[in-house]
Amino acid sequence: MADNEIIKTGKNVIRIEAGAVANLASSINDDFVKAVEVIYESTGRVVLTGMGKSGLIARKIVATLNSTGTAAIYMHPTDALHGDLGMVRKEDVVIIISKSGSTDEIEKLIPMFKRLGLKLITMSGNPESQFVKKCDIFLNISVAEEACPHDLAPTSSTTAALVMGDALSVALLQKRGFTAEDFALLHPGGSLGKRLSLRIDEIMTKGEGIPVVKENATIKDIIIEMTSKRFGTTCVINNDDRLSGIITDGDLRRLLEKTLDIKHLIATDIMSKNPKVIEKDFLASFALQHMENHKITSLIVVDKLKKPIGILHLHDLVNLGLQSR
Repeated sequence: MADNEIIKTGKNVIRIEAGAVANLASSINDDFVKAVEVIYESTGRVVLTGMGKSGLIARKIVATLNSTGTAAIYMHPTDALHGDLGMVRKEDVVIIISKSGSTDEIEKLIPMFKRLGLKLITMSGNPESQFVKKCDIFLNISVAEEACPHDLAPTSSTTAALVMGDALSVALLQKRGFTAEDFALLHPGGSLGKRLSLRIDEIMTKGEGIPVVKENATIKDIIIEMTSKRFGTTCVINNDDRLSGIITDGDLRRLLEKTLDIKHLIATDIMSKNPKVIEKDFLASFALQHMENHKITSLIVVDKLKKPIGILHLHDLVNLGLQSR
């Protein structure tokens, strides 16, 4: 197979599946609204089932629903016939995924679902199937053609089912008012969870680790404090322990470029007034963005009285995987 034929095949698959997804928009109708309402009003879970490739798509939809605030589980049809049906509760809603709408194992399950009084939603590519007739809500995922040249391997049809599952998940997310903070609670691991949940007071250096000098501190005192705390900066505080300014190693270098006669200077002679500060209740990712925007490497954390209670360093935030988008 020549290179140009490989490229042609790849593009054709994408074209066919993109068309299948585009045509799926016509299936977002009153039945889709009913499906969202039934799931939203349910006090149970969403139980998805499907055989083969449909089962794999069902598992992915389960993962998406769970991560966006809708409790869901996958039940293998064969296992359900051998005991796993016991995991289903009468409050649950069942979503059946089947391209043909005539899967034998699921056919045997439907009367049992009915006996339990469950609401049944079918995602199928066959509007005339028995599944559609026996279920309460039908979501049409039919496609004009599979991307497989033999029209055998599920390709466009599984893509359509996956997209329909995403449409349900997002519609439910919005109906529930599911927020970024809610998402973070369900995704505590990794950089995404950290960006959405990690707060400044959880990671800032506190107490004795904060570099601090008084307004009348000498150059020697300033250098010792900056060196021992290793932030390349120090806070300057007044007699009430409120922040007066900040001194960075850059300030010292610029001072030495002007004069070497610095022994008589004190902190107030050198400090930069009105430094960039932040309060502890902000997200750490916001602090990182603030530092990047102002091109600073350290950020002082203050309380309501403008007293230093912590300090953040750019490298620490980056090392936590909090890079802003």
